[in-house]
Amino acid sequence: MSDTVHDSGEVDLSRRKFLTAATAATGAVGAGFTLVPFIASWKPSERARAMGAPVEIDLSKLEPGQMITPSWRKQPIYVVRRTPELLASLEKHDANLKDPQSGASNQPAYTKNAQRSLRPEFLVLFGTCTHLGCLPKERFKPGDAQLGTDWPGGFFCPCHGSRFDMAGRVFNGSPASLNLAIPPHSFASDTKLVIGVDPTPAKGAA
Repeated sequence: MSDTVHDSGEVDLSRRKFLTAATAATGAVGAGFTLVPFIASWKPSERARAMGAPVEIDLSKLEPGQMITPSWRKQPIYVVRRTPELLASLEKHDANLKDPQSGASNQPAYTKNAQRSLRPEFLVLFGTCTHLGCLPKERFKPGDAQLGTDWPGGFFCPCHGSRFDMAGRVFNGSPASLNLAIPPHSFASDTKLVIGVDPTPAKGAA
């Protein structure tokens, strides 16, 4: 009799241990499934990036006179590091531009200046022509053989011949009627450009 009771107790004890372990394992798996989407939420998804998540650009290796073409919202962005000579050329051809003061252009208020930029050295533009959306080519060398000895440097659209200066302003005689647009952007540091985020207002600013 006692042997039977003892055997039954061992069976019950074993069953209890098994059920306890199974319950714990199930709870751990459930917690794991709960944790996966939580961790994933820390990183922006491909869809979020496509919808306009900010893009950080390292400018430390961009030399004067060079351009890089990252993308934001699936659109090409032109980032140019202008030389002092190219910046100086901006003051000399206002009479040849359709909108020299960028009054009708699509740009943030903080880039509405002579250089159309937060920092004179760096130009940031949407790389699509405002005529029919082609991609203008860089023609930064003044006096380009194709564009004439009076060419100050800028961008040339090969599709229909629109011309833009080194601030993205459109020249008279171009099919495009508007200057190249400027995306929202800011600088996180001296060498880090952030496309898609406006600058943080200075403390005490209205």
